[in-house]
Amino acid sequence: MNGDLVFQVGKKFEGRGRMLRDIVLVHGGGQGAWVWAETIAAIRVEAGATAGRIFCLNVPGCGDKRGQDTTGMSIPDVIDELASELDANNVSDALLVGHSQAGTLLPGLCAARSDRIARAVYFTCAAPDVGQTVVQMMGGGIHGSHQREVGWPRDPATTSSSEMFHAGFCNDMDEKQSRTFAAKLGMDHWPTACATEWSKWHYDSGCYVPVTYVLALADNILPLAWQERFAARLNASRLVRLDCGHQGMNTRPYSLAEILIEEARVPYVGAGH
Repeated sequence: MNGDLVFQVGKKFEGRGRMLRDIVLVHGGGQGAWVWAETIAAIRVEAGATAGRIFCLNVPGCGDKRGQDTTGMSIPDVIDELASELDANNVSDALLVGHSQAGTLLPGLCAARSDRIARAVYFTCAAPDVGQTVVQMMGGGIHGSHQREVGWPRDPATTSSSEMFHAGFCNDMDEKQSRTFAAKLGMDHWPTACATEWSKWHYDSGCYVPVTYVLALADNILPLAWQERFAARLNASRLVRLDCGHQGMNTRPYSLAEILIEEARVPYVGAGH
């Protein structure tokens, strides 16, 4: 870990009165931009008049792109499409934030648009080993059963999909939150090849912009030890620890908003800036 500087929620930073730079949010697998609604609302409340522009990018097949033909699309195609959206919105000096599977997109976006992105935040993001697909990274066993596989919170051979979903994504939600969240799922689909075929990863985003990784301490999809491994792979120079599960943007929106607000105000030093 480069520097291994740890930021805790509640730490005070200089420049609290500065306007926030643009914030760009990228969702994870099986979700859409809708997943950020609670956190965006919290940013608006906490930052007040200093809040700037906030953009949510939808991966093809998700959110307002449901129904888009994603046949033949893979990671480079998704990166190209999202990069074009940054251009179309004239995004500049931005904080780029990704969740979960978006960890497979942010390095390429940072490389492609280092002139528009000031820094990147990975919130409990996956970063498969080079030569390994997302599906291979997750594996088919339980957590800890294979050295190179993340595994699952329950045995996939004996656990229903609904039980697996609840164990992995809803472990820090109450019953009402769980039902509400589950009702939104099933309509957002990344291009299949992003998880099943692509394995030519490049983790040099730290060479273009400063990288922070937010560790979700109670994540039951990506265990903490794996998050720490991914953070190192992504060249993160800062770590933040947040006591939440995988969906912290829904269960701890104000805490995550606080982290993002401070990150959006931190002066940056990066190549080309």
